[in-house]
Amino acid sequence: MAVNLIRVEVVYALPHQQTVLSMRVAAADTVRQVIEQSGILQQFPEIDLGSNMVGVFGRQVKLEQHLHDGDRIEIYRPLLADPKEIRRRRAEQAKEEGRADKVTGGRPDPKRTKK
Repeated sequence: MAVNLIRVEVVYALPHQQTVLSMRVAAADTVRQVIEQSGILQQFPEIDLGSNMVGVFGRQVKLEQHLHDGDRIEIYRPLLADPKEIRRRRAEQAKEEGRADKVTGGRPDPKRTKK
């Protein structure tokens, strides 16, 4: 019985290093199976499939999803900071430094007189 093979990549990136593993796997394999077969879990023990999200070409997928020829499985690292919180802090700092209007939060209006 011949097994239908497809080509896929498994990708994991750290701030200063990226790992791309090209593989040929059975067409019936799931994302989880391919990640486990790739050996990337042994190479990077900090990866926990229970908490790390995974995606295919930037779109989040479940570990049970089946793959297509040419798919790139991406293993995402957890965020270090909440992007909304960072934007809020930056806006508050801009108001304090006078780079933003204290009322509207937008750019200061030079036509507006301060009383």
